[in-house]
Amino acid sequence: MTIRVGIIDDHPVVRDGMTALLREYADLEVVATADSVESGRQMLEDEASAQVVLLDLRLGQRSGLELLANHTTRAHRPAIVVLTAFNNAEYAAAACRLGASGFVVKTAPIAELVDAIRSAAAGVKVGAGGHSEPTLSTREQEIVRCVVEGRTNDEIGAALSISRKTVEGHLSRLFARQGVASRAELASRAVQQGWLDVPTMRRRSSRGV
Repeated sequence: MTIRVGIIDDHPVVRDGMTALLREYADLEVVATADSVESGRQMLEDEASAQVVLLDLRLGQRSGLELLANHTTRAHRPAIVVLTAFNNAEYAAAACRLGASGFVVKTAPIAELVDAIRSAAAGVKVGAGGHSEPTLSTREQEIVRCVVEGRTNDEIGAALSISRKTVEGHLSRLFARQGVASRAELASRAVQQGWLDVPTMRRRSSRGV
């Protein structure tokens, strides 16, 4: 049985290259491609189109997570394998929670991607790396967003109704966990890796922060 595959990626080279690579496998057929959130939504709504869709998470200035989040509400839908350049726990966790059938980085061997497609078509989830929770809590993401905006610790505390000391504690833990040495490095990594695009889960805390 041939598996019908769709590709949603905003880079023509990636779409064409992936189509050519998958053409080498007799059981796979690329039947549709899309280059944006809008065209990707049309593909996903076409029940006669792909059985498995490869979804990039950075589609121009928007996030493929938009498509994944809306897609979970449909009764009949193709399986989605996230194919991204970011080997990032934030993305993997969000993709897993939003119902992705697989999570594969673009640097992986083609055989790994093919296995993920076949597994997704069979209803088996693979490749999420065990990430069911993001590495950033909702509060931490709020603080990182403020850092990206250039706010001081006092300004962050006022905006979030927490103390300066609490802000400093969060930043200290973030620096250690993410392996960064400065606010500028934290902000740069957050922007480059799309931390602020990823939905988080609010965690319980005895300190209420």
